[in-house]
Amino acid sequence: MANVATVPCQYKTGRTLGQGTYAVVKEAQHVKTGEYYAVKVINKKLMEGREHMVRNEIAVLKRISQGHRNILTLVDYFETYNNLYLVTDYAKGGELFDRICAKMYYNERDAAHIIKSVTEAVSYLHDNDIVHRDLKPENLLFRTTDEDSDLLIADFGLSRIIDSEKFHILTTTCGTPGYMAPEIFKKSGHGKPVDMWAIGVITFFLLCGYTPFDHESSKDEMHAILRGDYKFEPVEHWAGITDTGKDFIVRLLTVDPDARMTSHEALNHSWLNDHLPSPMDGPNPDLLNSVRHNFNARRTFKKAVDAVKVINNLTHSRNVSLADLLETSRKEADENVDHVLYVQQTLNIPFPSSQLANIAEKVLKVDKELKTEQVERIITVEEEVNLIILRISVNSILDMIIMIIKTMDAFDETE
Repeated sequence: MANVATVPCQYKTGRTLGQGTYAVVKEAQHVKTGEYYAVKVINKKLMEGREHMVRNEIAVLKRISQGHRNILTLVDYFETYNNLYLVTDYAKGGELFDRICAKMYYNERDAAHIIKSVTEAVSYLHDNDIVHRDLKPENLLFRTTDEDSDLLIADFGLSRIIDSEKFHILTTTCGTPGYMAPEIFKKSGHGKPVDMWAIGVITFFLLCGYTPFDHESSKDEMHAILRGDYKFEPVEHWAGITDTGKDFIVRLLTVDPDARMTSHEALNHSWLNDHLPSPMDGPNPDLLNSVRHNFNARRTFKKAVDAVKVINNLTHSRNVSLADLLETSRKEADENVDHVLYVQQTLNIPFPSSQLANIAEKVLKVDKELKTEQVERIITVEEEVNLIILRISVNSILDMIIMIIKTMDAFDETE
C-alpha cells in the first residue's frame, strides 16, 4: 500500500450498511459538500497477505468510474494507519430482489428491462477489458428509491483487467458457486464469457426466483453446471414465459464459452430489443407471487450466511484473540449471540462435539491455504457448514463467559 498521508478527515461516517469478512460498509457524509456516499472500510490487519485484492479493486474502479451510468463509481480512496477507505456512490435504492419483492406487479417485460441494463454495463466492462467474475443479484443495486432509478453493478473485488492484445486467460477459482461458469470449475482458463454465463443465471433467477442449478449439495450443483444440466420447471410456471426469453437463457447457459453469446450479441437478441414481451405476445402473467415465494426461501439462507460473516469478524480472524473478544462491548456481544442463535435455528445445525476436532482441522487447512498460497477460491457449502459449526461451538463457550460476566456484574450492583 502507499505511504499513509496525514490529512484531515473529510468524511463523517454514519450507520452501517453492510459487513463482510474483511470490511464494513458505512454511510458517509462529506464534511464540506454535505453529499452522502458509501465508504468501504477495510481492516488492514484482516487483509494482511491479501493486499493485492484491494489494489486490484481500486485499479478496476479507477478505470471504469463515471464511464457508465449502470456501474458504481469510485469517488475517493485513502488510508489511515489501521484502515483503507474506498468511497463510492451511495446506492440508496437497495438490492435488486428487495426492490422486486416490494413491487405490486412484476412480469417478464420488467425482467427483460433489468437484464438489458445489466448487459449494457457488462458490455462496457468487456469493452474496457474488465471481467467482473462475481455477477449476482446481491451485487446489483439501485442508485435511488425512484421508480426509474439506475441499476448499478457493484462489488469489483474479484474483477480483473485483462490485456486484449495478448493471449491472457484467468485460471483462479473464484465467484459464487451457483453463478460460476463451467470453465471456472474446470480450471481450463476463463475470461469475459464467465460474465455472460452469470447473466444467463440471473435471467433465469429473475423469471422464477431460484437458480437453474440448485441442488442439495455443492458437488451435485457443480456437476450440473459442468454438464449444463437444467430444466425450465415447473412447467406450469415456465409456460407463461415467452420462447424468446427461454432462447436468451439457453444461448447464455451454453457450456462451451466460445459458443456462448457475447455481450454485444446479447444486446442484439430480440428479447432485449424489438420483441420485448408485450400484450402482443399473448398473456404476460404477473410473476411476483411465485418469484417472491422462491426468493424468500433463498433470502432466509442468505441472512444466515450474512450472520456468519458478522461472526467471522470476531471469531475466525487469526488476528483476534479470545482476550480481544472479551473486550467487545456488551451490546456487540449480545448482538453476536443473537446472530449465532439465528444461524443455529435457521440452518438447524447441531453441536457434534465428537467431530469438532476433525472439523476444526479442516477449517484450519482451508484458512492456511488461503493465507499462505494467497489463492482465490470459493468456500464450498461443506466448508461453510464446517465454519458455521465451529464458530457456533466457539460462541457457545463465549456465551457462557458473557453470561458469567453479566451475572457477576449484576451481583456487584446489588452489593
